[in-house]
Amino acid sequence: MPLEVPSKTFTRAEVAKHNTEDSVWFIVDTVVYDVTDFLDAHPGGEAVLRQVAGKDATTVFYNLHRHEVLMKYVDLAIGTIEGEKQSIITPKPGDLSPVPYGEPLWLTPAFKSPYYNDSHRRLQKAMREWTDLYLTPEALEKERTGEHVSQQFIERMSKDGVLHMRMGPGKHLHGVNLLNGAVDGKEFDYFHDMIMAQEMVRPACRGFQDGNMAGMVIGLTCILNFCKDPAMKKRICDEVFSGQKKICLAITEAFAGSDVAGLRTTAKKTPDGKHYIVNGTKKWITNGVFSDYFVTGVATDKGLSVLLIPRGEGVETKPIKTSYSPAAGTTFITFDNVKVPVENLLGEENKGIYVILSNFNHERWTMACATIRYMRLVTEESLKWAHQRLVFSKRLIDQPVIRQKLAKMIALCEAHQSWLETITYQMCNMSYADQAKHLGGPIGLLKMSCTRAAHEIADEAVQIWGGRGLTQTGMGRVIENFNRTYKFDAILGGAEEVLGDLGVRQAMKFMPKAVL
Repeated sequence: MPLEVPSKTFTRAEVAKHNTEDSVWFIVDTVVYDVTDFLDAHPGGEAVLRQVAGKDATTVFYNLHRHEVLMKYVDLAIGTIEGEKQSIITPKPGDLSPVPYGEPLWLTPAFKSPYYNDSHRRLQKAMREWTDLYLTPEALEKERTGEHVSQQFIERMSKDGVLHMRMGPGKHLHGVNLLNGAVDGKEFDYFHDMIMAQEMVRPACRGFQDGNMAGMVIGLTCILNFCKDPAMKKRICDEVFSGQKKICLAITEAFAGSDVAGLRTTAKKTPDGKHYIVNGTKKWITNGVFSDYFVTGVATDKGLSVLLIPRGEGVETKPIKTSYSPAAGTTFITFDNVKVPVENLLGEENKGIYVILSNFNHERWTMACATIRYMRLVTEESLKWAHQRLVFSKRLIDQPVIRQKLAKMIALCEAHQSWLETITYQMCNMSYADQAKHLGGPIGLLKMSCTRAAHEIADEAVQIWGGRGLTQTGMGRVIENFNRTYKFDAILGGAEEVLGDLGVRQAMKFMPKAVL
């Protein structure tokens, strides 16, 4: 759709007269702008605007700016050129990208897919619009300021069923109003789950992406699957799904990251057997600074166990500064003689490794969903930039070396999306137990491979964008954010090397004993 501007029309000759000290007009895509009173406020300085006074500045503008800038300053528009029509597309909330490879193939009109039905398409459409209207403004603001996600936004996610859907398929979705009926909770499957994960990446704010209740996504799963007390399970889930309480997963320590068996936080039973006394520290815990509950890996007398620890006496949290936005709420946690009721044990005592490992599959799969979609967003941005940027009197896209870089980026996006969909289909057709048995390796290999691909795409994108790809604001914002933060997905949830090794070791369990 065109920009909505005043209906008044002008001739190009009329616009040309406004190149004086007291009047500065110019044209961008047939729309006439009066920037006379904006000269001092222009971030690039007054001189830049005076250079295009009275002229058609379309080519110059798009060589320096994103189209969103015009949407931001649409109040400066005073009309259009008589007899001419706008040619630049202004997207509406919820619109699909018209850029080739800007969307997965299943959302591209000419292509078909066996995996998606009408309910998947309804959810995608509803979630795209919801993201554009509500999530993106919140994400951009919090990524910039480093503030944590607002309670108002959390409550909106709760009201619209977004919090519930982010936990994946399950009975927790039954009877919940999901985006005004976009999908029935009973038909929600892992492709719906994938759509949620991928749509919510689109604001391109990696720190806020984790800060937006990612701790719930990886922590509440343990409550849903391993809490033995039905009343406690209902209470915790109601508190979290309503947005009134926050929860996080606290496994990693300074002593043990991917080496989960090396945890040193201890939980020792009191003589009466009614409580555990927890001592130790946790590091790099997402959302920990604002969480009310900590799903915590601890060492018990004969192995690992998992406890639900509420915030209270003896629990201290401190923010950790990392290379992405403080909006993530990355945390160092200290447990100092924390008294925890034995009823807060999740799963079996000394068998917590099964709780932790079973939780990893969905966490790693969700991270792969997000990484692959962010890769596509960077590729889309780079295609748009190469199409409009003029260098050496040519568009970037007219340079063979740039086309080669884009070809590599597109191929990596398409290959990993296809692999992701193959694994997602298996998840839809396997029991939870079979997923744990057969998919740990493939999901680990997928996550390892897509974060390697992210490395390649980040590198190529920065080369295409130049200095803008290193600048946190402006046209290259998405590229800079991705280049600075893609490594989080290569480390969190299991390092690439560990996951690659896991994939091969799991495959070898099914290796035939016959000599080939």
